[in-house]
Amino acid sequence: MWCYRGGSISAEPRINDRIRVPEVRLVGPSGEQVGIVPLAKALELAQEYDLDLVEVAANARPPVCKLMDYGKFKYESAMKAREARKNQAHTVIKEMKLRPKIDPHDYDTKKGHVVRFLKQGDKVKITIMFRGREQSRPELGYRLLQRLAEDVQDLGFVESNPKQDGRNMIMVLGPHKKKTEAMAEAREAQAARKASAKANPGRSQNAADTEADVEAPAEASAEA
Repeated sequence: MWCYRGGSISAEPRINDRIRVPEVRLVGPSGEQVGIVPLAKALELAQEYDLDLVEVAANARPPVCKLMDYGKFKYESAMKAREARKNQAHTVIKEMKLRPKIDPHDYDTKKGHVVRFLKQGDKVKITIMFRGREQSRPELGYRLLQRLAEDVQDLGFVESNPKQDGRNMIMVLGPHKKKTEAMAEAREAQAARKASAKANPGRSQNAADTEADVEAPAEASAEA
């Protein structure tokens, strides 16, 4: 504990016999105002209720103290803080790299990743990498970036227009959907899948078996 100008700074409030003042403004277990009472009386009431006397406003005159189960209070506070951190939205910038003369299959694959990132509420930095003589054809990269932006315009928008950066050309796409909305939808979808699987366990297994049967011939054809 560190003292400064007569005031104390502590990570946790003072409780019970750590409170060293002659009197306190007491708040009851249900939030009712008891009034100003001697510290000894407040501690006596805490023992009667089998609760703790917790100093909740040390700078007040007299300090405000409340009767509560401090262990339970700390646990619930920690759970609330954990839930708040869990629901906190952190916008992430993903990156996708493409070549100016990318083939159609690779383009569709890369575009699929961009779509997934935007659906998750993340920004996407698109980098076109030029090599050799490609550097003399920046319009190839520009047209590719324009095409990609148009293909995903339902999910995102151009936040930073294409610009040359050395041998690369960069564009940033931002999601229409906020990160918090994307997280909420993902949790709802996950809960729905779990509920469906729990309600129809046999059906889920049959669906998996059907998918396996469908995939097998495709693999055989590819090998052929």
